[in-house]
Amino acid sequence: MPSFDIVSEVDAHELTNAVDQANRELENRFDFRGTGAKFELSDFVVTLSAPSDFQVRQMRPILTDKLARRKIDVGAMKPEEPEVALNKTQQKILLQNGIDSDHARKVVKTIKESKLKVQASIQSDQVRVTGKKRDDLQAVMKLLEKADLGLPLQFTNFRD
Repeated sequence: MPSFDIVSEVDAHELTNAVDQANRELENRFDFRGTGAKFELSDFVVTLSAPSDFQVRQMRPILTDKLARRKIDVGAMKPEEPEVALNKTQQKILLQNGIDSDHARKVVKTIKESKLKVQASIQSDQVRVTGKKRDDLQAVMKLLEKADLGLPLQFTNFRD
């Protein structure tokens, strides 16, 4: 019976490369030179640090551009509010990796409302879709690509 998995993943290696490129660009820009502004990555959380709030807001498009060039969907970014101290401002940007239970239920509900002859089941941080016909599975893929579910989805592990 044909099946595939619906996942929402961020490639950790490409994320590391994007953050390194963004740091390199900060070193070369004259308005950031010598300010101590930097991007830090730890476990799918990118921290933007700079002396002022204005500079942190200027850093975000740099990161977005580098992520997009590395084929990381910027829809996975969940920015938090900037934390302003006396001489330092930080902003954390979470990169969503995996489908949480609320989004997984939305995906399953969308599939069931389509009345296609497939079954969807939630398996930890992914959703498995099975059906008798390959065409039905491809219709589910098209349906989910058009649906706005609030997170980037990828389709993996397609089996005939």
